[in-house]
Amino acid sequence: MHPILIYGANGYTGRLIAAEACKRGLKPVLAGRNRDALDALAEPLKLTRRVFELGDPAEIDRNLDGIRIVLNCAGPFERTCEPLLEACLRNRAHYLDITGEIDVFALCHHTDKRAQYEGVVVFPGTGFDVVPTDCLAAMLKNRLPDASHLVLGFEAAGGPSPGTARTSVGGLVKGGRARVNGEVVEVPLAWKSRTFTREDGSERSAVSIPWGDVYTAFVSTGIPNVETYMAMPEKTIANMRRLRHLRWFLGLGPVQKFLERRAAQTDGPDEQRRQRCGCQVWGEVRNGAGKEVALSLITPNGYLLTVTASLGIVEHLLANSPAGGYYTPSLLMGEDYVLGLPGVRLVE
Repeated sequence: MHPILIYGANGYTGRLIAAEACKRGLKPVLAGRNRDALDALAEPLKLTRRVFELGDPAEIDRNLDGIRIVLNCAGPFERTCEPLLEACLRNRAHYLDITGEIDVFALCHHTDKRAQYEGVVVFPGTGFDVVPTDCLAAMLKNRLPDASHLVLGFEAAGGPSPGTARTSVGGLVKGGRARVNGEVVEVPLAWKSRTFTREDGSERSAVSIPWGDVYTAFVSTGIPNVETYMAMPEKTIANMRRLRHLRWFLGLGPVQKFLERRAAQTDGPDEQRRQRCGCQVWGEVRNGAGKEVALSLITPNGYLLTVTASLGIVEHLLANSPAGGYYTPSLLMGEDYVLGLPGVRLVE
């Protein structure tokens, strides 16, 4: 029996997770669509591989035989989540993924009652999206229980992987999102901008983006107003605002395919860059009386954190039997989970 299957294992993040899983003594099955790439990865790691597409439910079911946990690393997740999630519910395997896509969180949340009935843990967002931000949101909620507004932001150096870049292409068409009075609403691309203070005291400009916490933070904390920001240069923010008028063009099929091909050419940060480029995460809450509380996290590179956070959750599920249902990081692992990951520390 092979308890863990990594789908999209031959992708940038999947390869990192597979290598670290082996170091921890786990023996995942490596899965995906590309036979040659999977063979090249599986052979030196001495792991089993399964090659299958996601168009045929019966084929997915056959390949989930004997699997207890599926970790989906194949983005964009709006294409891969639903067939794998449905197969996990049919086969009573826990479903995890490393998405940051709001619509995917919503899709997974809507299966909560089915997952409870089947005893299946449904847990999207097991990596940098959204473990540190979700845990930080829960910490802030505990420090200001009547908070009505939550702001989260992050600075992630090092550059994106091909999968992240492809997902960002689709995100340009959808525009921005925020949670307003408990509802996820569409807002203009680069809706708001502001600054955050780095640990060294310098200021960093940031712009609102449709980060996964727009969906998950409300589930974790009940705070009805949520905005999420990414640090970037002011010139880039201005360019994003100009794209508002081109959404119709960016949404054209041929344009999307061209941009995705360009995005796929991204290599992602190499090992030296991953080790050198860390991240900072900011969180602020405010209540109706105007009282504010702020906290920050210093973390390793987002891809390194994704590896350790995801595998820590896998190991937790292998060692424990939580009730089935939809979970966010803080709801399953506790708000302090992120603080136990390598290289993470809290700044108050």
